[in-house]
Amino acid sequence: MVSTQARNALAALAATAGMAAFVAGCGTTSDGSDSASSGSGGCKAVSIAYLGAKTGDSANLGLNMVGGVKVAIDDYNKAHPDCKVTEKDFDSQGDPEKATPLATQIINDSSIVGVVGPGFSGESDATGKAFSEAGLVTISASATNPALTTNGWKTFHRVLGNDDTQAPADAKYITDTLKAKKVFVVDDASDYGKGLATGVKKSLGSLVGGTDEIQQKQTDFGPTVTKIKASGADTVFYGGYYAEAGLIAKQLRAAGYKGYFVSGDGSLDPGFVKAAGSTGAEDARLSCPCGPASADFTTKYKADNNGKEPGTYSAEAYDAAKVLLDGIAAGKTTRPDELAFVNSYDQPGLTKQIKFTPTGEVTDAVVYAYTVKDGKIGDATVIK
Repeated sequence: MVSTQARNALAALAATAGMAAFVAGCGTTSDGSDSASSGSGGCKAVSIAYLGAKTGDSANLGLNMVGGVKVAIDDYNKAHPDCKVTEKDFDSQGDPEKATPLATQIINDSSIVGVVGPGFSGESDATGKAFSEAGLVTISASATNPALTTNGWKTFHRVLGNDDTQAPADAKYITDTLKAKKVFVVDDASDYGKGLATGVKKSLGSLVGGTDEIQQKQTDFGPTVTKIKASGADTVFYGGYYAEAGLIAKQLRAAGYKGYFVSGDGSLDPGFVKAAGSTGAEDARLSCPCGPASADFTTKYKADNNGKEPGTYSAEAYDAAKVLLDGIAAGKTTRPDELAFVNSYDQPGLTKQIKFTPTGEVTDAVVYAYTVKDGKIGDATVIK
């Protein structure tokens, strides 16, 4: 199913090559602060931005998204060689404090008509109001905190299901597939990790046998390991990112813990396996409202990213970028026009049908489970 959507999406993108009258805003109208300067031949020079991690502890997840955006940009520019779109990357390291001034830079760059990102929930929360007030549309490939679409922002969108979708699915997987009797829930105090863990606790109800909170960049989880073992829990759920998740799993196994280790999309990265080691990572279960990359997309991604395989959020980032690029191809090169285009978008993407609710949620959401076997993250299965 995903592969078919990929072919449809890529074919639709290629078809825009014939839209010469609308190529990348090749009109000459101006829209004040939201307009970009015209290039040669009346072609309006426009850009889309990526805001998220490229370095730091969660860089792998961000670089996956950058790679997906690159594929979309390269496809577009091959189809529109006379009026290309520029990509501008802004590395927040996934840190809300770093993301805030970067958002200001993006807003003040009049060539930027749309943003892929922000990458994480914390930085989305920190910058959402500013983007909304500026009328600059954003489409996140990965920020899942449910509260992000309850703030009254007019420009925030995401192309994957939120934690209100993922958390109940995680709990169902823990109870129905793993047959857990008692679950210990840990989170990293981030907007994302705490939000997901809270949703899992709510869904598990009386099965929760203990909780704990750790901090990002923490490396010694001895006290948490002690609490987990003392609780008698047969399953651990961790809400947070792969760097800490891997170390917790490693230290749990080293202490003799035999139960299941389960985490969400923030841990769905080879960095988890590396941090946990082969013993710590084995049989871990990682969920994500993100699907596996199709063969078609994988081929294109590797060609555009020096042979690197696509990872978590790569296909979602492609979908987010393609929505913006479809708008540009249709001549929507002012911020108000691009926002209106995104709000009314309803087209097949690589990962799902892309259509947004009035608050910016994608209408189609599926949650997958991945199992680590022999040092690798295995194939995806749908959590029904």
